[in-house]
Amino acid sequence: MELRNLGKSGLRVSAIGLGCNNFGGRLDLQATRAVVHAAFDKGITLFDTADVYGERGGSEDLLGEVLGTMRKDIVLATKFAMPMSDDGTKQGASRRYIVAAVEASLRRLKTDYIDLYQQHRHDQLTPIDETLRALDDVIRAGKVRYVGCSNFPAWAMVEAQWTAKSDGLNPFVSCQDEYSLVVRDAEKDMVPAARAYGMGLLPYFPLASGLLTGKYRRNASMPAGARLTQTQRLADRYLSDRNWQISEKLIDFAETRGHSALELAVSWLLSQKPVASVIAGATKPEQVVQNAAAGNWVLTPTELTEVDAITRSP
Repeated sequence: MELRNLGKSGLRVSAIGLGCNNFGGRLDLQATRAVVHAAFDKGITLFDTADVYGERGGSEDLLGEVLGTMRKDIVLATKFAMPMSDDGTKQGASRRYIVAAVEASLRRLKTDYIDLYQQHRHDQLTPIDETLRALDDVIRAGKVRYVGCSNFPAWAMVEAQWTAKSDGLNPFVSCQDEYSLVVRDAEKDMVPAARAYGMGLLPYFPLASGLLTGKYRRNASMPAGARLTQTQRLADRYLSDRNWQISEKLIDFAETRGHSALELAVSWLLSQKPVASVIAGATKPEQVVQNAAAGNWVLTPTELTEVDAITRSP
């Protein structure tokens, strides 16, 4: 498995990461253990979770149970800021909340440090200097190694980087945003900003909830138990006429070259700067194996141009 630096930081992450949002929700302890061990065996070292995953805390709890001695050999990433209670008291990025949230995540994960602690969304109620100073403090206390952001507007991310630089604080080394062959909105502002500030980009939903795996076909029966089969809101979002057209062309493009649509989706992302690691979820060990091998196709400049033309078509 290829290792890459996360932006300009010294943190090295596997080119394929494991998204842990299924743990504690769709997956129980036994199934989580199988997926985690399969990922570790395939050289995946970036495990990305969040306090809110798994019905608020479930994903971190199961990871804490499963990792054991593997903990020292992986990059453990989690997030804060999403609501962890219904009354609105446990959310956001204030100093008060960050101090409590990091301790709760450490307890659930059964670890004494977090490699990458990410603000899950922008907090309009808290000044960014307050957030960054609190994060700087938890880094200095040894509870967190690096910090990142997720789902930030590009302007807010730039403001955070300028504030960190001007105030002498640890900056965000990474950003997470949705990015795939059918959702390229990040290229408008987020990707250029990340490049300009030397941040590593961690795309999520790289397979558009499974559409880009090739297992869904228009006018065919939906696969049983699959995410787009079971979750109507995701089906409504991704199964548009435009996306069907693009996915069909991508499948043909990949298969005529002896590859799968999954390989194309992952390898294309890995060719985009400043992508550091592609975060892919899995519910079965065999999916982990497929994801781990998917980034081995090195696309030529001509192929990249062809794919770009396909994905930008109406």
